[in-house]
Amino acid sequence: MDEEAAIWKSDTDSMASAVIGRAIGTLLTSRPRKLDEAISRLDSPSKRGSIVSLEDLLWFLHRYIKEAAEKEEPLDEILVPMIEHSLKCKDSKHGNQAMVLLNWLFQDEPLFEALSRSLADIIIRKEDRYIALGWCTLVRGLVDYEIAMDQFSNNGIRENYNAMLKILCSCISRLLFIVCNGSTLQDGFELPTRLSVAAADCILDLTKALTRKLSVSDASSRRQKSFNSDASNLPTTMVHAATSGKKVKPSSKSAEFSNKLEMELLLWDHIDKLIILVQRLLAWSRKSRPLHAKGLEQVLKWLQEIKDHYGCSQDEAGTKFAKAGVLLLSSCWKHYSMLLHLEGRKFSQQYKDLMDQYLSAIQFYADSKSKEHNKNADTGIATKKFFLNCLSLLLGRLDGKQIERTVSENGMQISRALVPQLCCTDEDVIDGVVCIFKTVIFKKKCSSSGSSLADNRQMDSVLPLLLPLLDERDGTAKAVVMLIAEYCSISPDGQCLEEVLKRLASGNALQRRNAVDVISEIIHLSSNSVTVLSHSMWQDVSKHLLECLGDDEEMISVQASNLLPKIDPSLVLPALVHLVYSSNKRVQSSASDAMTALLKNHNQNCEVLCMLLDCLSNLSSLDLPKTSGDIKGGSKLDPERVLRLIPEWSRSVQDWNLLIGPLIDKMFAESSNATLVRFLSSISKHLAEAADTVFHRVLLHTKGQKELDESFYIKWESKTYTGDDHLKLQHSLFDRLCPLLIIRLLPMRVFDDLNSSVIYGQLVDQDVVHGCGSININDHECVASLLLNRALFKIEFEDVRKLASELCGRIHPQVLLPVISAHLELAADSLDILKIKACLFSVCTSLVARGRDSLSQPAMLKIQKTIKTILLWPSMDGDEVSKAQHGCIDCLALMICTELQAPKSFNISDKTSIIRKNFHPGHSVMGDSVVTYVIQQLSLDAVEAASTSTLCSDNCASEPSAPLSVRLCMANVLISACQKITDSGKKAFAKRILPYLIHFVQVIKDPEIRVACIQVLFSAVYHLKSIALPYSSELLKLSLKSLEGNSEKEKMAGVKLMASLMASEDAVVENISAGLLEARSVLLSISMADPSLEDIRYVTHQ
Repeated sequence: MDEEAAIWKSDTDSMASAVIGRAIGTLLTSRPRKLDEAISRLDSPSKRGSIVSLEDLLWFLHRYIKEAAEKEEPLDEILVPMIEHSLKCKDSKHGNQAMVLLNWLFQDEPLFEALSRSLADIIIRKEDRYIALGWCTLVRGLVDYEIAMDQFSNNGIRENYNAMLKILCSCISRLLFIVCNGSTLQDGFELPTRLSVAAADCILDLTKALTRKLSVSDASSRRQKSFNSDASNLPTTMVHAATSGKKVKPSSKSAEFSNKLEMELLLWDHIDKLIILVQRLLAWSRKSRPLHAKGLEQVLKWLQEIKDHYGCSQDEAGTKFAKAGVLLLSSCWKHYSMLLHLEGRKFSQQYKDLMDQYLSAIQFYADSKSKEHNKNADTGIATKKFFLNCLSLLLGRLDGKQIERTVSENGMQISRALVPQLCCTDEDVIDGVVCIFKTVIFKKKCSSSGSSLADNRQMDSVLPLLLPLLDERDGTAKAVVMLIAEYCSISPDGQCLEEVLKRLASGNALQRRNAVDVISEIIHLSSNSVTVLSHSMWQDVSKHLLECLGDDEEMISVQASNLLPKIDPSLVLPALVHLVYSSNKRVQSSASDAMTALLKNHNQNCEVLCMLLDCLSNLSSLDLPKTSGDIKGGSKLDPERVLRLIPEWSRSVQDWNLLIGPLIDKMFAESSNATLVRFLSSISKHLAEAADTVFHRVLLHTKGQKELDESFYIKWESKTYTGDDHLKLQHSLFDRLCPLLIIRLLPMRVFDDLNSSVIYGQLVDQDVVHGCGSININDHECVASLLLNRALFKIEFEDVRKLASELCGRIHPQVLLPVISAHLELAADSLDILKIKACLFSVCTSLVARGRDSLSQPAMLKIQKTIKTILLWPSMDGDEVSKAQHGCIDCLALMICTELQAPKSFNISDKTSIIRKNFHPGHSVMGDSVVTYVIQQLSLDAVEAASTSTLCSDNCASEPSAPLSVRLCMANVLISACQKITDSGKKAFAKRILPYLIHFVQVIKDPEIRVACIQVLFSAVYHLKSIALPYSSELLKLSLKSLEGNSEKEKMAGVKLMASLMASEDAVVENISAGLLEARSVLLSISMADPSLEDIRYVTHQ
């Protein structure tokens, strides 16, 4: 039996659900007017027919809800269809069926309680987004019932309005959860979803309803009238419920106040939720509604302030202080909640009236004659802030067309109301006014290309109201600066900018400072748009800022210096270059700072860099404006002053590869431009970072060069060219020099990488001797081949050959010296003096640059043998052979200098002992040492050395001595070494050379060699200075002995040696003091000697 009852009950419930579903569906699809008429006929006697009438369905619905309420069952089967229907018919004119039904059902107190609580429970229980969206739509309709229900007779919603609000306000937390979790990110901004918008608007409607003032007496009278007129139409149960279950409140002011205060206190209880809601609305408005967002910021700030100010007394709600906070929130939120709606239903019809109200209120509280304002300035400011916030929220909701129409119709009214507010002392007021002006007033001109001339004149009339406010330095001026900058940025005729520039040139320092601030704001605006000002306007701005560099006010000068780098470089860079040479120190310093900042701002823009180089290359022809800091006429402008600024700029460059290529190309295009070379030299360290890029550009350029025409080359060497030929030859010379000049700018370390294909190609891996032909760049396509080709090729400009030979010294010695040794030998065989000199110059440069690394190469042996061969050639002073031999002498001298600067592991004492060992003429220099070799060549022949020199061992070889000319060359090698030796090698040089030469001079028989050796000693004393101290006494004796000789040259050499000792440092003079008397007597005897020795006598007197 129990199972049968359960089955019967289940079937009954299913049937009831199906019936109620069909019933509610039929009622919701009925016309609202017919549904209202059916409700009015419920108590009238009617004949029942075979067709179910609306009245029958209403009776069934009422009974079903009543039974469910008594059983405390949920009413989802009634409310969910109403919710879905509300959403479906949201924008329909005939979609109020759910409202008609609820308005009728709410007249019964038990049904109202059950329906309203079930409605609140649905949004909390159900996660369905569609149901939540419809729920918000239905609830907004209930809250704003007057909009939809003013044409219907029942008053159920109105009679239970406050009770309904209390129940629905319990859902605010759930709605706020939907709001906080209903955002999507787009371009870094938060945007709301459709559901979150509906939830936010629903919260706003609920909280706005809490601020309503509902008259109790009016409500009671309306309710009584309704009962008297409609009682006969209501079912008996509903009449009873309406008359006996609900007592009418007395029409009294105390009851009305108590009812209103209760709602306001409920609003205050939700202040934390209001703050969160406004935060979300603010996040949603930032992207598309900047002015509305500004108003929201102020509303949020105000909510937080009143919470902190009045919240501490919330527990004492009866106190006057707490009531003031509650009342303040209610009064202001009534307006704010209306303006914060995302989907306002009546906004388009209301905004004009609301704007008039807010503007009138702002003007009223701005009136200085207002007594209330004078009595309480703080209250007046707070009230002005409130109405400004409302105006910002209102205008911030307008779209483009609405803004244009508003400004066209009410622009002057807005301007007259807002401009005086700029003088307010409150920053929030000023910021609000500025934001309104920027978004609304000036937005009109920026967006309305087809606006009328009258509208433009209306906007232009604002300027005279704003300009006088720039005469002081205060908060007002700061605000006006932003407004006028905005104005200038959208003014096509430049009138506003012209007024600003007049003030920039005025004698009033405050006006000038404000004008500079305006320019600064204009430049800031231009960073986001390229069309803020026309080109001619920027020219005017640049001209005036350049003049400000010399302003007496340092702040103006500094600000101008900071602003100029932000302007188009083509407008300011040439003038800045000129002003760097100003005689006015302040102008010069400011221009230098501005130029450095400008270059840093454009540190990846090669066009700006090329513009600077063009300016430096044409300093004398710059077309520049006159300024207070002009340079004096006739002054020579040296580019070095500007180039000194380059290192600081260069540190800001991130990617040199972007700049190097265009700079190298410019160098090739202007190969005779010395300024370019100096500039590249100043960034050589950074060129090294992009060395591969540099080398690739150089090789690419040289591949396109033609070989030098032999006939042209002959004309150049013989100087038989014509005027036209001269220009062509000069161009060719610079064109061939240019790649080498660029390579010379790079540090030597870039040549250290033997694996670099762009530098060495295949040279490292191949035998370098290729007959007598030159090394062809087209074969190797590397930098080393290019340098060697230019240095060794027969038909080449001398300047190019010299520079290429110098640069060859940077090539790694492992690559260079085998090539040079081979070509030097071939050149010696063919008596090719030009190639000999080029090879020797490359070796010398390599020794200086690479030091021991070059000297230790095996190819040095071959080079030394070739040098000895060249030194054996007969020559005459001044001929080409003698010039080649001088190169040999310098090469050997540098070998000596390099050897004596050997690393610590190379024991100098071991080298010195070599002198006391067997000399083997013709042995390799590197087998022993270069010093040994040179001294050996200078010594006597083997037989004489064996019989006279105590330094030669018994095993001394008997080989022919070197020719006299070679021996004299060796003396010159030592003299050259004295001149070239560095301080670190002087001590070792003295130990190696001086003891031997002092002894050798005393035993040598050949007078020319003896004179040559004395000349070496003289040179050593002169260049080594105090290093010769240990040998000074013996040197003095030697000089005295030389004065006794028969040869005039020997006497002259002795006099010079003695004079050098006496003119040396104090320590040397003190060391030889014992022999000075003897030296004096000898010198006197010489000065009184034969008059024919005039030169010696002259030197003696000196």
